[in-house]
Amino acid sequence: MLSVKHVNKTYSDGTHALRDINLELPNGMVGLLGPNGAGKSTLMRTLACIQSPDSGEMTFAGINVLDNPMAIRKQLGYLPQDFGVYPYMSCRSLLKHMAVLKGVNDKSVQRQHIDSLLELTNLSHVADKHVSTFSGGMRQRFGIAQALLGDPKLVIMDEPTAGLDPAERDRLHNLLVSISQDKLILLSTHIVEDVENLCQHVTLINSGQVVESNPIDKLIAPLCKNLWQSDKPPGDHGLLLNKSYHHGKPSFRFFSEQSPHFDAQPAEATLQDRYFFELAKQGTSA
Repeated sequence: MLSVKHVNKTYSDGTHALRDINLELPNGMVGLLGPNGAGKSTLMRTLACIQSPDSGEMTFAGINVLDNPMAIRKQLGYLPQDFGVYPYMSCRSLLKHMAVLKGVNDKSVQRQHIDSLLELTNLSHVADKHVSTFSGGMRQRFGIAQALLGDPKLVIMDEPTAGLDPAERDRLHNLLVSISQDKLILLSTHIVEDVENLCQHVTLINSGQVVESNPIDKLIAPLCKNLWQSDKPPGDHGLLLNKSYHHGKPSFRFFSEQSPHFDAQPAEATLQDRYFFELAKQGTSA
């Protein structure tokens, strides 16, 4: 269980990135959703002890994160959106180096653990190549492998599927679900469908504030029986959530307490609808 209480963070340029953040997050897959600039990356860097908040409290598994950051780092796996690598080290050598930093010093255990991660991330065949020569997808898979070193209990991933092709993305999804039983995996991504498919619990954040943090069924409950779909916009009789295309034809989804026009059809609410609903209420866009 991760507990965050009254966390605030303001940068030197005056940006109030986190505003009184309060969260109680259970083990399992937890999604973090919000538009660009919402505060997601700031929150993840703060939870990963890369930066300190200006005020507030954070505890994980009974450990005070701010008072004892090293204890948390031993249980932490972190995949930032952008990361660098040593230019002349192979994939396997880098993982060995990082394993030592995470306290995995037994050579036999280290080798078995790294071999398992290389197989899980489909990197066994390039284990002895320099990571600096990897393609974007391969580099991202390496980042996932290093985040899982040491069997962490708290895993924070910022856009983990960036650069992955559909097959690699499915492979990562299967991996995350399989290891999430006894861990808290905090997943931040702009692919709302991924969050809805993988996560039981989702935190919506915007303008540095938590909009709501709940299981998905509770998040979408306010939209049920008030969601419509049509090939025509709602006009002044509903709140437009999203305009998309299917086979080149427009499709509008909107929130309204009653049918806005005769050809509007009731639609089943999704997490993406709730995401767009919050953006529409605040006059912002994804």
